[in-house]
Amino acid sequence: MDAQDVVIAGLLGFGGGVIGGVLGVGGGIVFVPALALVLGLSQVEAEATSLLAVIAVGIVGAWRQYGYGNVRPRDGALMGALSLAGVAAGVAVANLLPEHALKLLFAAVMLYFASTLFRRALSV
Repeated sequence: MDAQDVVIAGLLGFGGGVIGGVLGVGGGIVFVPALALVLGLSQVEAEATSLLAVIAVGIVGAWRQYGYGNVRPRDGALMGALSLAGVAAGVAVANLLPEHALKLLFAAVMLYFASTLFRRALSV
């Protein structure tokens, strides 16, 4: 990774953090496509790198939202504890699947969430 890639990764991190903070989305929604498309990482590398980046993003976001009284600590702790097993299983599956299948699955999940949010926004 050269100096230009480090600067680009930093800008992606900052932009992903802003988008995540404003929209309340997980950093992976922004980081995975950005890392794959902008830095040329493989799908697995982008997902793995995003998992590491999301730790810091999640801690800072939760801390700031907690200060505003928007966090339900019991629910968050339960989700976090149960997601550990899910992440371990997901990583194992991600390393078994072909990269093309991972890209299609990621795109399908993003399209599902986008369409669901779009429908909910229209019904308000």
